[in-house]
Amino acid sequence: MRVLHPRRRLNPVHKSPALAPSLSTLRELRESGHVHRSVKAEIRENLLARLRAGEPRFPGIVGFDETVLPHLERALIAGHDLVLLGERGQGKTRLIRTVIGLLDEWTPVVAGCEINDHPYAPVCARCRRLTEDEIQVAWKHRDERYGEKLATPDTSVGDLIGDVDPIKIAEGRTLGDPETVHYGLVPRTNRGVFSVNELPDLAERIQVSLLNVLEERDIQVRGYNLRLPLDLLLIASANPEDYTNRGRIITPLKDRFGAEVRTHYPKTIEDELTLIRQEVVPDIGADVPEHLVEIIARFTRLVRESTAVDTRSGVSARFSIAATETAAASAVRRAALTGEERAVTRVCDLPGIVHTLRGKVEFEVSEEGREVEVLAHLLRRATAETFRNTLGGLELTPLLDKFAEGTQIESGELVPATELLRRIGQVDGLAKIMSRIGMGEGDESPGHAAAALEFALEGLYLMRRLSKDDIAGGAVYRT
Repeated sequence: MRVLHPRRRLNPVHKSPALAPSLSTLRELRESGHVHRSVKAEIRENLLARLRAGEPRFPGIVGFDETVLPHLERALIAGHDLVLLGERGQGKTRLIRTVIGLLDEWTPVVAGCEINDHPYAPVCARCRRLTEDEIQVAWKHRDERYGEKLATPDTSVGDLIGDVDPIKIAEGRTLGDPETVHYGLVPRTNRGVFSVNELPDLAERIQVSLLNVLEERDIQVRGYNLRLPLDLLLIASANPEDYTNRGRIITPLKDRFGAEVRTHYPKTIEDELTLIRQEVVPDIGADVPEHLVEIIARFTRLVRESTAVDTRSGVSARFSIAATETAAASAVRRAALTGEERAVTRVCDLPGIVHTLRGKVEFEVSEEGREVEVLAHLLRRATAETFRNTLGGLELTPLLDKFAEGTQIESGELVPATELLRRIGQVDGLAKIMSRIGMGEGDESPGHAAAALEFALEGLYLMRRLSKDDIAGGAVYRT
């Protein structure tokens, strides 16, 4: 059984940044030999260096190595702003956030500048007034050079680009003074990476405000005679349906993006398993055996492929992650109620995920009222597929012999592992069953043995070699 890794944060590459350089004046910066590069040149050169060295470029991204990432890398090398296009829960935002790992760890800025001017080439009115001796150098870490805005219908031009600051006007400055401008999110991310999530949700008149940013590389604020050449990489995300339904990206804006990269859900069961292990919160307090993670991964894929589900909406990767966490929580609840020493997730913990996660799936109109039935059926199919993949061909006669004389075995979400083992009795070949489903050293607890045997019982039922009666909170297996 593998350990489930914690959810990655904003920038998984650099958890403990090195100390910032100590250079604090423009003269010291020049004497150090520092070279001013644009953001896109910085990303290009760092990406090429990692490609040559064979180092990871986008850590934490699963299943895109042969499909999405080559297109993204070509776009970044070409210096293109881009749109990531894909259904919900395909990792678009995660992918965008990993791009900042390609920036230099530290970059110099003019101290006190709102838009991160480079000391060699200041562009705002305040910094241009400073003499070389007056320019003080500060340092920004790459994590501080990322800006993000979730596009909502109430987003304004002021939020993105900027507006007149009434406080500065009240202090006595004239209305035409460029320093009366309060900069929006885009200019404040100057010399960094800016992301607009769900771009089509922006009103069309607001999208127009981004045209100059993408082509002329500058901003305009309320008719001011103000031209600020911006240095940034702009990445947007969108759902394919958004082009025609909830909203759309206006044609001139689409034309200004240099690249459109399509994302997708994991294409293989192995990628699905890796994604679940990587993302599930590790501190819920229960062990989740490998065969249960596989059931949930197969369940997620079956839901995506089902004709009862609206494929245009998609089934997010968060579905499988939440399912695993819910099943683990069920095991923790059982341990708290029954006094089990170690919480281990079992097959009996899976039915509960059907009810809690049905809201994450958009069904076809014709399936209204059958949501639970459809999901329960797909969960049984996933369990059967996993059984065939792991225990198929294994001799389970010793377990079947337990039912030879009409014995019935009751299991359920509140039946402790020790009690289930007592009801089943000693089973020859238990070690082989546990080994086949990925349980190794350290998995000899009663909870793991019960999880293995209950999975075998459920598989035998689905293979029509046993019968099962569903009861409140559990099931009774019999011949």
